Amino acid sequence: MNSVLNQVARPTETLREVPVGLINRFPLARWAPIALRLIVGYGFMAHGFAKLSRGPDAFATILRALGMPAPDFLAWLTILTELLGGLAVFLGSFVTLVSLPLAAILLVAVFTVHLPFGFSSIKLMAVTLAGPQFGPPGYECDLLYLACLAALVLGGPGPLAIDGFFRNRRKGM
Repeated sequence: MNSVLNQVARPTETLREVPVGLINRFPLARWAPIALRLIVGYGFMAHGFAKLSRGPDAFATILRALGMPAPDFLAWLTILTELLGGLAVFLGSFVTLVSLPLAAILLVAVFTVHLPFGFSSIKLMAVTLAGPQFGPPGYECDLLYLACLAALVLGGPGPLAIDGFFRNRRKGM
């Protein structure tokens, strides 16, 4: 197993040296972080924009009800972190740096809001003439976001990332 990982981890080797089972997947594997970046970055920006469009005071009221200290400050800090951090992840810029505050937001959400509602993020309570009625979401989506951030930090932002563009420009100078 270790020899397979060593062979896959060295992109300078030719495909003939990669085990046959990995040949078909290996060229595409490097593009996987793009999908993670796009959905995670967009997700954080969407949540930040939703909080901003409802008004930071509305989110501060929720934080106050949860017993959070300095709710007005935390509301703005959360909104800006989600918007700017989400944009950075989306673009593949400073992913390692912005993942820490984004992960902190997710962990706070898990332990202050979602944990009492269990794992599942979708709880179909009833189907009425008005449509499906859902219960409060659990922590499943938060864990998925955390796993995606961890994958991006450990595996890198992948091709077409802003960080890679600037790194290549500096090497060319």
